[in-house]
Amino acid sequence: VQLQAFGGGLVQAGGALRLSCAASGRTFSDYTMGWFRQAPEKEREFVACIGRKGVVSNYAGSVKGRFTISRDNDKNTAYLQMNSLKPEDTAVYYCAAGDYCGGSSAYKYWGQGTQVTVSS
Repeated sequence: VQLQAFGGGLVQAGGALRLSCAASGRTFSDYTMGWFRQAPEKEREFVACIGRKGVVSNYAGSVKGRFTISRDNDKNTAYLQMNSLKPEDTAVYYCAAGDYCGGSSAYKYWGQGTQVTVSS
């Protein structure tokens, strides 16, 4: 499956952004979807994931209560709504498709990343 993430940008602290991840090539609903991020000079880290039917989701502690992951299987798209953004949320955000919610190794396919910059 091919994934394309978009929707990043520059936003002030306290603001919001919605990232989208458009999938093509295979049956979107066959995959768990995840979002990861990588800040400069840091390792890539898990942000959120959502199960195939969109019922089950999981979040990193640092974003819980501020970010919401969702998906629309009819549109082959996953979303990450990010509210109350903080400067420490600045990173390149990646979407990924895999077999289960987990770390990076759970995901077979990755998008190209979209930059999110939060100014203080």
